Amino acid sequence: MFDNLTNRLNDTIKRLRGQARLTEENIDEALREVRRALLEADVALPVVREFIERVKVRAVGQEVVGSLSPGQALIKVVNDELVAVMGQVNEGLNLRAQPPAVILLAGLQGSGKTTTAAKLARFLKEREKKNALMVSCDIYRPAAIEQLKTLAKEIGVGFRPSRPDQDPVDIARGAIDQARMQHLDVVIVDTAGRLHVDAEMMDEIKRIHAAVKPVETLFVVDSMTGQDAANTAKAFHEALPLTGVVLTKTDGDARGGAALSIRHITGAPIKFLGVGEKTTALEPFHPDRVASRILGMGDVLSLVEEVHRSVDHEKAEKLAKKLQKGKGFDLEDFREQMQQMAGMGNLQSLMEKLPGMANVPKHVKDQVNDKEIKRTIAIINSMTPQERQFPKVINGPRKKRIAAGSGTGVPEVNRLLKQFTQMQTMMKKMKGGKMKNMMRGMAGRLGGMGGPGGFGGMGGPGGGMPF
Repeated sequence: MFDNLTNRLNDTIKRLRGQARLTEENIDEALREVRRALLEADVALPVVREFIERVKVRAVGQEVVGSLSPGQALIKVVNDELVAVMGQVNEGLNLRAQPPAVILLAGLQGSGKTTTAAKLARFLKEREKKNALMVSCDIYRPAAIEQLKTLAKEIGVGFRPSRPDQDPVDIARGAIDQARMQHLDVVIVDTAGRLHVDAEMMDEIKRIHAAVKPVETLFVVDSMTGQDAANTAKAFHEALPLTGVVLTKTDGDARGGAALSIRHITGAPIKFLGVGEKTTALEPFHPDRVASRILGMGDVLSLVEEVHRSVDHEKAEKLAKKLQKGKGFDLEDFREQMQQMAGMGNLQSLMEKLPGMANVPKHVKDQVNDKEIKRTIAIINSMTPQERQFPKVINGPRKKRIAAGSGTGVPEVNRLLKQFTQMQTMMKKMKGGKMKNMMRGMAGRLGGMGGPGGFGGMGGPGGGMPF
């Protein structure tokens, strides 16, 4: 997400970096480039106009022109205004209500409402420790009801069956009654969508809304529709009192215009980003962290939080002790590392959070993906226990057998063994106290980011600015 916008803004910022002072003339030139970048990212025109005007007012003032490093001061102004456009702070779900709290999902067909319902249920279960019940009021698509049932079973939450011959309002009321009897915390109501906004659909959603009185009414929208996403959100906001927006399919959106337009046009905050197809692929929307990503400074806080949630700390501790005792790092350990990475969800989304990723060529970033990790695990699974423990015994005939067993080729097996050898060499350097020193060094480099905004290390050695 934001790849195109990030690249264009980085180019503009680099041109300003070497200038000793900023004048109204070169600020105007830079802002023309920023304006063009925003329009190409499919940001709504009224949003672009207001954004540029606000940046210009601050940029020609003492805040930037009088700064010792005016280029960096301008970057901070752009960062602050990006945060302001997107809503300043993360606005979480408001579940302060007599249980069960009701969350109503609305949106067009194909926007990802059903998958989002499951992602929200999982988010509430794992991070908020809330028990949820899901129900589908989409009586026009029996497949949607079955899909929600399957997802509920997968993530281990409650599901209320519904039928096409039922009234959507009765379905929603029945789910609330069931949740009340079972002492559940939340009911997530998935509503029917249409291919476009129409009166019949709006009337049905209004009836459901009036009947269930949700504490959260979330508009689910496909981010790849750009300005259309913001305009559709506005139409729904006029019909329903939206409390928030969930932007889906952001992992496939290189422009990011919807994220920068929706808050301004609807007044409703973006609460979550859908970053992949898995039920784990849902992120709370933090405007300051997203602004940092747009400016190419990454999002270290979200990355650390994701790793902390996903990594099996017992296994990590076990591996650390094994290495400290001087025992070798083998392919069993390598497979375990790959399995933990696979469990972290969309790898492209994780990479976006690394500072400086905007400067990495696309073909290099594309090499890191979930399919490659699954292929690596399949190759190691095809080996015998002896081969995993003593990789040096893997000769030509063994490679052919491993390749055939994993559905790959010998070149892929060779590439895996080369990657493993490189990682094994790195692990040997971690014996004894060297691991602690290495981690301390990494922490020092991350500390240079200076907090969520990434400006604490500006201008100094080890600072967070990748420009």
